[in-house]
Amino acid sequence: MPMQTNVAPNRPSDQGNARGPTGKRGRTGAVATPRQRHKPEGQGRRLALSFQALETFPALAESRDRLLSAIGEEHLATADVVTAIESDIALTIAVLRLANTQTPAQGRVDTVRAAVQLLRPKAIQAVASRVPTFDFFEHASVWESAPERFRLHALATQRTADRIAVEVHYENLDRLAVTSLLHDVGKLVLIRAYPGYPSHVHQGARTPDERARYERRELSIDHTLLGGVLVGRWGLPASLASAVEHHHDADAEGEAAIIRLADMLAHYERGAPVAPNTMLQSARALGLGPDQLRRLIFELPRHSDPRKHPVDPCPLSEREVRVLQRLADGDVYKQIARELAVSVSTVRSHLHNIYGKLGVLNRAQAVLLAAERGWI
Repeated sequence: MPMQTNVAPNRPSDQGNARGPTGKRGRTGAVATPRQRHKPEGQGRRLALSFQALETFPALAESRDRLLSAIGEEHLATADVVTAIESDIALTIAVLRLANTQTPAQGRVDTVRAAVQLLRPKAIQAVASRVPTFDFFEHASVWESAPERFRLHALATQRTADRIAVEVHYENLDRLAVTSLLHDVGKLVLIRAYPGYPSHVHQGARTPDERARYERRELSIDHTLLGGVLVGRWGLPASLASAVEHHHDADAEGEAAIIRLADMLAHYERGAPVAPNTMLQSARALGLGPDQLRRLIFELPRHSDPRKHPVDPCPLSEREVRVLQRLADGDVYKQIARELAVSVSTVRSHLHNIYGKLGVLNRAQAVLLAAERGWI
């Protein structure tokens, strides 16, 4: 793909809500504002070089190793592969980019699950093997501590967005997992383009929305716009780019609105300043009132259950799933037999078949495996 350098349109400095013909913030053709204090020289070249540098952004070594281990299993568990990829920014980008090179424009892949189902295991193994890695004990010399900081905040936002989605009955959890993970990827561009970023740019800014406004004031561009441009350059779907680009908009809708609230809650959870009124406004845009927001704030530090990925076809029959579900609920054989109107020996026969199909030795292993796969 040819390198584009004209990717730095100026935004209004403090409003952040100037409208174009579509009702969204204007993204091209705007003029520099009087309050722009530091006009960066050669901004297009800086950004182009930063885009190139992101080709070497590393994955956490443990995430990459877990992915390679899951791919190498004799009985491939798609859920384990998806979970390993979604745990890391670089792996998610690499796999989605590869998947989208194999699909027509109208059928773009916007979830890790769809990408894993499309690609052959060897292709995923190959692309993962080529991704640079970093380790907590061995800092990446080029990126310093950026990969760690970004991964931790991205995962916190991803987890929080997933919890909000349940509250508002948002169904596309797989795509939300990707957009919430990538929501701040534009900051990586700014880190490489401007050595003084973020400390010199965010001076005095306290909340997430304020930091975006300061970026527009100081650099005439912000990380949300750069993130949207970057996602588009990678050949990923417009739906992903749009959610990333608009997640700090005051009038964000749908997925972008979920990410906006999730981002604020993730900052709040680690003790960083947020604006209560802005958080409540964002919650109301999703149909959530003060009481629901209070519950989210209370629950988030305790909410750490991983999202289930029922992506592997279940090898069990409907009756076998019902038996296993009742075992998971703590029922004994006689209770299960009575509830299903069968004999105890039939229940035992179902269990024998379940163990064989799942390759486990006892009911504890069977219940655990089925729960991890999202079958019960």
